[in-house]
Amino acid sequence: MAVKLTYVFDAYCGWCHGFGPAVAGFAAANAGRIELDVVSGGLFTGARVAPIGSMPYVAGANARIAELTGAEFGPGYRALVADGRFRMDSTAAATGFAALRTVAPGRALEAAEAMQRAFYVDGLSLSEASTYRHLAGQLGLDADAVLTEFATSPASAVQDFTRAARLGVTSYPTLLLHTPTGAVRLGSPAATAAHLTDALDRHLATASA
Repeated sequence: MAVKLTYVFDAYCGWCHGFGPAVAGFAAANAGRIELDVVSGGLFTGARVAPIGSMPYVAGANARIAELTGAEFGPGYRALVADGRFRMDSTAAATGFAALRTVAPGRALEAAEAMQRAFYVDGLSLSEASTYRHLAGQLGLDADAVLTEFATSPASAVQDFTRAARLGVTSYPTLLLHTPTGAVRLGSPAATAAHLTDALDRHLATASA
């Protein structure tokens, strides 16, 4: 029986951008024994939706993320930071992610990674339909189907936020291992794929002891 995990990320979360390749590597290495759901968190919602220029900590945080994870912050994204006017809106991004996930449910983690590269490397807005047309082409998906989902399914974002809250997730990224006694956090934002696999092995060994 596959072990169930949930990855809660926010497309506008720099630490998630850094952690994403580790999760992808972990998922690939353990494909035969895990079942991984990917859910959007709500980092910038409601009153927290704001221009990136109002977040003075971003540059320092990005430097730290790059140092610990090797994540790339590309010229398109750096231009957004320098300009300062781009509004971080997790609801729009979560709606876009849900659209990609609906059209390609078996490729949710790949879609999440593609979204974060589009923003953190290329500086594309995750609130715009044109970005999802671009991502659909990149992922080989039906662009019209993705855009239809993006336009008609905003409730999907709220459903993801509610699910994350019910799991007790308050920070991103969070990778949860589901056990008979509840969900357990696996790894840290700077963990590697190997670290995550080791942590999974330890939990499973303890459970079977």
